[in-house]
Amino acid sequence: MKGLFISFEGIEGTGKTIQSKLLCEYLIKKGFKVLLTEEPGGTRIGRTIRDILLSVDNIEITPLTELFLYNASRIQHIKEVILPAIKQGMVVITDRFSDSTVAYQGYGRGIELHLINSFEHIATEGLRPDKTILLDLDVEIGLQRNKGINKEDRIELEDITFHKRVRDGYYALAAKEPERIHVIDASKSIEHVHGSIKNVVQDLLS
Repeated sequence: MKGLFISFEGIEGTGKTIQSKLLCEYLIKKGFKVLLTEEPGGTRIGRTIRDILLSVDNIEITPLTELFLYNASRIQHIKEVILPAIKQGMVVITDRFSDSTVAYQGYGRGIELHLINSFEHIATEGLRPDKTILLDLDVEIGLQRNKGINKEDRIELEDITFHKRVRDGYYALAAKEPERIHVIDASKSIEHVHGSIKNVVQDLLS
């Protein structure tokens, strides 16, 4: 079987982490070889970069520094983890990929999209997910969910208007690539959302 690449995207608190894990478990039970990973991170170097990016002690990081660091982590992630697994015929599931950079650093931070696209071309060498699951949720609800589990990082500390711009960015991406990006209502129960995701992935596997 040819390897497959699936990404999860969404604003803070949409449940990407739990849903990506549930999909991983589901596919393993179906007999697929699955690799579950995340961005920023996925490698030793990537996890070091993740700590820098998300630490609340690093609020002075500039938007361009942020952009460079995310792409540096992605390059390592692709070369060391994602591509080798795809070549082995595995289903690779990642919690965030390059769409996050467009949404957060582009629409959120206001960095020119042509600049972001240029960096993406260098970092990914054209690698794109076969399917992207975009979990959508009201911004206030998402942030409140994370507060409820005491999750806080530098990105979450941004004001509400920033997160709304990020959500708008995801909408723009989904409108541009509806065949790849599937929007799923993340306000439903965990079981309901998982069922919707399984339907999308079944179409891909078939």
